[in-house]
Amino acid sequence: MVQDVASAALAADREPEAPGPGLPIGLGKQADGIYIDLSMSKPSLVAAVTHVFQSGWYFTGLDYPALINALYGVGPDLGALQALRVADDVRLFDGNRLALYKAPKVSLSYAEYYFQQLYQEEMTLPDGTVIPERPVYLDIDEFIADMWNKGIRFGIDVAAVKAAMASTKPDRITFATDLEPEKGQDATVVEVSSDLHRSDAPKARADGRIDLQSFQNRFPQIKAHMRLLKKLSPVPGLPGFDLAGRKTDPEPPKDLTLRFLAGEGTEAKMFEDGEYLVSTREGFLSVDAKSNRISITDKIVSLEGVSGRTTGNLQLAGAYEEYGDVQEQREVTGSDITVHGNVYGNINSRGGTVVLDKNLVSGSVHNAAGNINIAGVASNSVIYAANGAITIARAENCVISGGKVKVEEASNCEIIGDEVFIEVAEGCAVAGRNVEMENAGPRRRTEMVIYVLVKDVTQFDQEIAELEQRVAAFAQANEASQREIDRLSALPDVRRYLALAAKLRTQELVLTPEQGQHLKKIAGAVADEVKALQKSQQDLQAGQTQHKLLNDRLLRVIEQKVEAAGIARCGLHMVSGETMVRTMPFAADTTALRALQPKELKARLRGTPSGGELLFADATGSLDWHLNPRLRFASP
Repeated sequence: MVQDVASAALAADREPEAPGPGLPIGLGKQADGIYIDLSMSKPSLVAAVTHVFQSGWYFTGLDYPALINALYGVGPDLGALQALRVADDVRLFDGNRLALYKAPKVSLSYAEYYFQQLYQEEMTLPDGTVIPERPVYLDIDEFIADMWNKGIRFGIDVAAVKAAMASTKPDRITFATDLEPEKGQDATVVEVSSDLHRSDAPKARADGRIDLQSFQNRFPQIKAHMRLLKKLSPVPGLPGFDLAGRKTDPEPPKDLTLRFLAGEGTEAKMFEDGEYLVSTREGFLSVDAKSNRISITDKIVSLEGVSGRTTGNLQLAGAYEEYGDVQEQREVTGSDITVHGNVYGNINSRGGTVVLDKNLVSGSVHNAAGNINIAGVASNSVIYAANGAITIARAENCVISGGKVKVEEASNCEIIGDEVFIEVAEGCAVAGRNVEMENAGPRRRTEMVIYVLVKDVTQFDQEIAELEQRVAAFAQANEASQREIDRLSALPDVRRYLALAAKLRTQELVLTPEQGQHLKKIAGAVADEVKALQKSQQDLQAGQTQHKLLNDRLLRVIEQKVEAAGIARCGLHMVSGETMVRTMPFAADTTALRALQPKELKARLRGTPSGGELLFADATGSLDWHLNPRLRFASP
């Protein structure tokens, strides 16, 4: 049927003056109506329709929306349709009827028409018959044809025109308007992985209970080679048309370059089904608010703070950076934790460095294998670094324990560490193996107490004492042997005999047989003394050997004691008020002391001293004390 209509349209009579019996190319008449050939270009079809109207004809039963769709492409998609029915027929426009239609009022983007009831004047026929005045009605098909010839070829509101024609009430209506161009869709990106979405549902524990303090997946982890975003190409907008049918092109949609969004750990890749932003490593999603670059990093970056509303308690596998506050009773567990806001909750790090840019208030920071740096004030808090250093600008009413502790100002704190450096300490209880303070003193009724941790090495003292006794005994015996040797060697006969015997051994003197017999007599006379001298010499040699062995062993034990005792030092540059410094013996190493619970540590440092020695107790002065393990304690 469609092909027949198109063929009929192409074979129709091209006589322009008689479009009824012969329509122009592009239009064809079939048994059921007038068809328009959609295979032709739209300008050609517009010219064909214009030819019909300007030739004094019009379409009856015109489907105006179908005609507009065929000529301008405004309306539903016609698909592969070859021909479209647009009217019932064509008819010659009666000149008397044409005079009924007035000129419209055309504005910039719309056209108005004044509708009123029209009447045909009274007529007298040649036979004398009088036809009285009667109403005349406008026709929508005639109206469209007349408006077309008057330049309005697009945008007629057929329903509004029909309603105005049917009304007996005069009215000026806007019957045609321009069609504004429809804006296209800019290129954009869409998420293609559900793993990008957070889950704020309460976390399910391993035992099946629900943890209302934690979210299930606040910071999802991204796997390597995961498709994150897909680029949606720009979609052109639809053109608009003015009343004359002239096309108005829309603004071209904006495109985007996906690789400009690729940050560290991501890249743009083209696949068969489009372009995607893909992760190149495993980590956490980070979006730069300024550049919109998307990165996959080892560190989680949050701007919302940690609270029951935003994140809940956090159990993190990697590093974490928070720009907001950590609220009361919130737990953050991870490693390499940085908080730029205030912390009122608890920070637990498995390692790395914990950095607090502001204040720690009524909270706690624990780091199992790294350092803790607090740039602001720590107040009523617990700070513990098992094997790391702690640096705090100011601390008040805190319990601080770490390998190395450095505080600029400390007040009413309990502090313990292998090394403790405080610029100003007031009312604190401090314990350390190496303690140094610029200024120390009490605060109101709270005393200032410093304990120098001294390792208990008394297990070496008994062995050292025994060795010292044995070394002294051998030294005394050796002195006695030496005195006996000196006494015997000084006897005249013995001295002469020893001198002759020495010369004979070195062959400085050769004796005749007679002299040899004389020497034998001399030897016989001093035999007992020579024998006693030889025994004393043997005893002295054996005693000296034992003395050296025991003395070397004594020195080794003393060195072991010195090494075991390590360093113990206390330096006070200025004391401002009653300050007490004592030693505090401890066994093993300081790890056990530093690992005490806050209550136990307070009790240990604030309780009545037991053991140790008093090194300093005064309201003024200074102290520079060093442990000398060989002398046990050095004098201040």
